[in-house]
Amino acid sequence: MTRNGARWGARRKIECSTGQYTDKKSDFKTRGIVRQDIITGAGVMIDNINVEETVQKVADLIATEKGLSPALQGSLEVLLLLVSLLLNRLGLNSRNSSKPPSVDPFRKKVPRTTNGRKPGGQPGHTGASLKQVADPDIIKEIPVDRRQLSLGHYRVCEPEKRQVIDLDITTVVTEWRAEVLVDEQGKRYVAPFPEGISRPVQYGIGVKVNAVYMSQYQMVPYNRIEEHFLDQMQMLVSAGSIVNFNKDAFASLALFELWVKKELAVSAVVHADETGINIGGTRSWLHNASSKSLNYFYPHAKRGGEALDEIGILPDFPGCTLSRPLEALFQVRTSACPVQRPSPP
Repeated sequence: MTRNGARWGARRKIECSTGQYTDKKSDFKTRGIVRQDIITGAGVMIDNINVEETVQKVADLIATEKGLSPALQGSLEVLLLLVSLLLNRLGLNSRNSSKPPSVDPFRKKVPRTTNGRKPGGQPGHTGASLKQVADPDIIKEIPVDRRQLSLGHYRVCEPEKRQVIDLDITTVVTEWRAEVLVDEQGKRYVAPFPEGISRPVQYGIGVKVNAVYMSQYQMVPYNRIEEHFLDQMQMLVSAGSIVNFNKDAFASLALFELWVKKELAVSAVVHADETGINIGGTRSWLHNASSKSLNYFYPHAKRGGEALDEIGILPDFPGCTLSRPLEALFQVRTSACPVQRPSPP
């Protein structure tokens, strides 16, 4: 391959990577790779030198120089291209890229303003402090060492009390024994077990409540919930069991869900909103309808009217609805007032 051929091949690779590829070899002879639309490090100053203008001047000189060999010219153009790409990175900040403000060059750190208050609870703040209980679970007596006392007569007074409130994480196993009677003919009569006790060994309500609480409220991943039960209580609880606990809780809350929707439907004002979420790798929408005291969340594959109709709160809502600018919500009109759209900032 000739030097011109090697130069052309190198240029094709560079321009393909920067989106500036062209198949016209003749065009390469009349202009350099580093062009005005590639050099975008606007405003970059180093030691009072405008780097962008300097790089452009060098690029123009290379383009007009007649005595440069093709290999040297191509090498210089490649170097200028690399400088331009580095300038682009150097010129990025939190306003023109996804970089956080903490990495902005020459960022002025604004000192925190003091309000004259001391750390801790402020005057008028409702504190939360421990208080002794009247019926402690464990009482430990501490006798006075009689060997340290001088001779004399002593009487016993009311003891000084100090309480330590602690946490005892333990496993409780309850065994239910159903009485079995057999008559003269050999027929067995077995006392019925309580409702919900249907297997030889099963998890109790405390385990299920604790697992659902950590999973659905604290948003703890399944594997960490497994570790929690194993480390703290030496109990094996699989991810599959936690999923089943969540399903049982979901089914048990069916009547409560209907009550929440009914209460929201008769509220004076309801706020409606939605946000994008990921469910099993698929983009979905989490819809919300809320009042001063109630919140209702509903995931749906759609963002607009189809989801609102399926949720069933807003279509027949008689009051005022406050929402983000979503066209589907503006199609909902009520007798009391239309859907309110917040003013743009």
